[in-house]
Amino acid sequence: MADVAALNTAGVAADAVSKDLAGPRGARPRRAISRRNVFLYGTLFVISVYYLLPLYVMIVTSLKGMPEIRLGNVFSPPMEITFEPWVKAWAEACTGLNCDGLSRGFWNSVQITVPSVILSIAIASLNGYALANWRFKGADVFFTILIFGAFIPYQVMLYPMVIILREIGLYGSLSGLVLVHTIFGMPILTLLFRNYFTSLPEELFKAARVDGAGFWGIYFKIMLPMSLPIFVVALIIQITGIWNDFLFGVVYTRPESYPMTVQLNNIVNSVQGVKEYNVNMAATLLTGLVPLIVYFASGKLFVRGIAAGAVKG
Repeated sequence: MADVAALNTAGVAADAVSKDLAGPRGARPRRAISRRNVFLYGTLFVISVYYLLPLYVMIVTSLKGMPEIRLGNVFSPPMEITFEPWVKAWAEACTGLNCDGLSRGFWNSVQITVPSVILSIAIASLNGYALANWRFKGADVFFTILIFGAFIPYQVMLYPMVIILREIGLYGSLSGLVLVHTIFGMPILTLLFRNYFTSLPEELFKAARVDGAGFWGIYFKIMLPMSLPIFVVALIIQITGIWNDFLFGVVYTRPESYPMTVQLNNIVNSVQGVKEYNVNMAATLLTGLVPLIVYFASGKLFVRGIAAGAVKG
């Protein structure tokens, strides 16, 4: 018996040695530099340059003085950096009869964006929650009408909304524009929240119902704590859309209430003496700064929310 055990041990040892001599097994590691990687990263690099080049031109132009801009080389970095164009774009540039820059339009945009985002997200989240978890009579019809509204072009509704706002006394005011943004943001946000709440485990909702929780208790204590990603998605969509809006701002408000984008258009298209390209570029960057900061601050949650909301429809 001892001889048999010794032979078995020797056989196992021989197999292990032969495996070691045969070399590593498994898939061969990919080379770091291959034709596929060169093509992939080369394409990404070209696309990145294509999209970043205009931003680079705007930044370097906004930091140059007009004598340097007249030399004609738009891609060269500034020989002498100056922030005077930024100061003038913010506080001195003329937007028609007013020469107070973008500062007034910035605060108008803040007063439009903040309540519009809060109202539209709050109402849409309740709509999505009710449509996903509480099957009331006519829910499918209500949801169909909302989705249909998401595909109606905004231009079709411009004149009817003008009449409605005029009749209720809100035309030309910031409150009227807040109402318009809240209404037009409702369909797509309701769809996002409804899909997200549908993707959450249904057992949580049923367990809460068994424990006696009602509509508001389940919403505030269970759904909201689990819904941070989709709220970030809705926040980015609404802030970007409302802050960058030009059409509604120019149609539903008066010159003293114009948002930042309308004032930017007036600065770029107003010519009084010399065309100041550095001021125009600085004004453009100032206008787009808020959506960029919001997106870069919450980009990861944005991707998570989009993926989670796309699981079920």
